[in-house]
Amino acid sequence: MSVIVVTGIAGAGKTTILKAALEMAAEEYVVVNYGDAMLKAAKAEHLKNRDELRKLPSSTQKKIQRQAAQAIAGKAKNSSIIVDTHCTIKTPSGYLPGLPIWVLEALKPEKFVLIEADPLEIIDRRIKDESRIRDAEVAANIEEHQQMNRAISMALAVLTGATIKIIKNHKDKLEDAVEELVATLR
Repeated sequence: MSVIVVTGIAGAGKTTILKAALEMAAEEYVVVNYGDAMLKAAKAEHLKNRDELRKLPSSTQKKIQRQAAQAIAGKAKNSSIIVDTHCTIKTPSGYLPGLPIWVLEALKPEKFVLIEADPLEIIDRRIKDESRIRDAEVAANIEEHQQMNRAISMALAVLTGATIKIIKNHKDKLEDAVEELVATLR
């Protein structure tokens, strides 16, 4: 079975593109949202929502990451998995790798897919998404975060031998991004 990691910062459109691509994909995949897996593993921390995860001490986040990775790896034994996650998490103490070595060792991903968008489009999408509690950011910070994701992705590829695909999700071009992801999933 294969593991493909699909990443992108909040508002890049990764989950939207992923859902549409899976409707067109030839192979069956089980999609696991890493944040949801972490929230399930974090029950002992008495969190109210996923957005509180990134504000936990990094030692607690690392423990939860490990537990979530082990749970997802168990699913990958029987199914092809797509992990919907973040390469980096912006925390009060700096960027935390979303996929540290212990997560990579458990998941053994074959491909990394980065979904990116224009920072101003991301800001607009975040403002319109009332389902989440997001920190306000300026375009320069969003651009920095996307650049950090590229750097981390390359480091992850070096450690795993996985390929990296960057897909741009531009306004009014969702279909193009979906088609590119479908081709990548083959």
